[in-house]
Amino acid sequence: MAIEAGDFKTGLTLLIDGDPWQVLDFLHVKPGKGAAILKTKMKNLRTGRTLETNYNASTKFEAATIEKRKATFSYKAGTTYYFMDQESYETYELEEEVIGFSKYFIVDGCEVSISFFDGSLLNLDVPEKVELVVVETTPAIKGAPSTQTKDAVTDTGLALRVPMFIEEGEKILVFSSDGKYSGRA
Repeated sequence: MAIEAGDFKTGLTLLIDGDPWQVLDFLHVKPGKGAAILKTKMKNLRTGRTLETNYNASTKFEAATIEKRKATFSYKAGTTYYFMDQESYETYELEEEVIGFSKYFIVDGCEVSISFFDGSLLNLDVPEKVELVVVETTPAIKGAPSTQTKDAVTDTGLALRVPMFIEEGEKILVFSSDGKYSGRA
């Protein structure tokens, strides 16, 4: 199916030079003279590289079909994470460098969504909020303002700021998009 650049949406996946690219951001620009152009920021889903480029609004692209499968985190060995497909029970391996920042939100039994393009594994998506355990922080201070925060480290190694009333051993919810405290679990 052909898609014109003028019809771009954030998150749209396109096929460019045989690789799947995802539209991260775009801006329609209509100069005083001439055709409209589209300033676009895209990410190559195979390599992780980002690219900022301009397209004529009438430029046509082919849509890339990305298949998503639900999987459960099984275990980690060295820098390799192993996941099991919930339907076929097939095992998938992903290296820590491919997983990137999401590694801090993968806990035992965690359900993830793994993306495939032409049968090859691309990346994974973790849930929006993840329950983690605080393993290191300073003791709570009685009577401290509720807006005051302190440093903490979770069981997955994520360092973040938490409210003063949070203590070691407590379960908290953390946003996986930016690693910020969301609330108590």
